[in-house]
Amino acid sequence: MNLTELNRIATAMVAPGKGILAADESSGTIKKRFDAIGVESTESNRRDYREMLFRSREAMSQYISGVILYDETIWQDAKDGTPLVKLIEQSGAIPGIKVDEGTQALPMCPGELVTVGLDKLAERLKKYYERGARFAKWRAVIDIGSGIPSMTAIGVNAHALARYAALCQAAQIVPIVEPEVLMDGDHDIDRCYEVTTRVLNKTFQELRVQRVALEGMVLKPNMAISGKKCAKQAPVEEVAEKTIRLLKACVPAAVPGIAFLSGGQSDEEATAHLNAMHKLGPLPWGLTFSYGRALQAAPQKAWSGKAENVAAGQNAFSHRARMNGLASKGEWQSSLEKKAA
Repeated sequence: MNLTELNRIATAMVAPGKGILAADESSGTIKKRFDAIGVESTESNRRDYREMLFRSREAMSQYISGVILYDETIWQDAKDGTPLVKLIEQSGAIPGIKVDEGTQALPMCPGELVTVGLDKLAERLKKYYERGARFAKWRAVIDIGSGIPSMTAIGVNAHALARYAALCQAAQIVPIVEPEVLMDGDHDIDRCYEVTTRVLNKTFQELRVQRVALEGMVLKPNMAISGKKCAKQAPVEEVAEKTIRLLKACVPAAVPGIAFLSGGQSDEEATAHLNAMHKLGPLPWGLTFSYGRALQAAPQKAWSGKAENVAAGQNAFSHRARMNGLASKGEWQSSLEKKAA
């Protein structure tokens, strides 16, 4: 393992003013997104959509540091025969790959899930590296509800994340470690804070047991935030303050960077929260975004599967990428959104 090189890539992934595009929706998830805009989810439509994003010169070269791909996408070529991975490299961004194989019910823990995909992962990583992937992603899902999460669910998911991370580093691939505490419930921000603390502490304990070099990874956590069904939604400043307090308590300074998931927040909410956190600096690690929906909802709508809308889709993507790029330096203002509109 060349830790200097892993650290160089991890640091580039969280470079100031840039963040990670999560374009790793599974076939089922992207079908839902396409259904919403009236586009059939065929392999060629999925390819055309992602090619549109990766050819957005302004967004990709100025605001995107890396792209997380789905297995189908990493092997696809653009319409002119150029591998999509090459388009990403040509823009100056780093190609990455989602390697987990989704979730299964966790035995003896009703309502809880465990992420699977460790079998044969070492072989898959080798192939992905040869194709150009320099980082990977594995997502663990922790739900908050009545009597959950259990320490069993937190423990098995943290263990799987750490084993995945060790396999990545052995394959010279930077692991994005993503323990996501979902915001689907009616819990308040303090319950999210408490559960996320337990999840992160257990995750870093397991990373140490598996001998993962913290300098060669990126953390992708949720923010401390109210559940979607909670009657009292915490304001932006409270989300920022509690998230930073939580991260400082749980994340060692050796980690080069933290790239947040948007986790169901609206485009602007995700941007405002990240921006507010940068007002609380200086911070011990790079802090940026690794958004899927919060970067893609607008370009998907603008594109709507029509070739004549490619430029409009790219403009919408560039705008969201720029807004989040500014937020990752604490330079975003809501008035910039209205100006673009």
